[in-house]
Amino acid sequence: MAMPSFNTIKDLTAQELAAKGRELRQELFHLRIQQATARLEKSHQMRQIRKQVAHCETRISQLRKASQPKTA
Repeated sequence: MAMPSFNTIKDLTAQELAAKGRELRQELFHLRIQQATARLEKSHQMRQIRKQVAHCETRISQLRKASQPKTA
């Protein structure tokens, strides 16, 4: 799986980011199951997916922060 660039993630809406995050977490869960049963062949995928989840969460946080009214 090719890792999407942060610019690609930057263009998604908050709902799309939330859906992408859920999808990535589910994939990470399946990889953890494979690792526990010693069937995981590409261990580097876990790191890549964790980074993708972090990118999604960071962008969601940025969108939330931008939508809040600024207080003095």
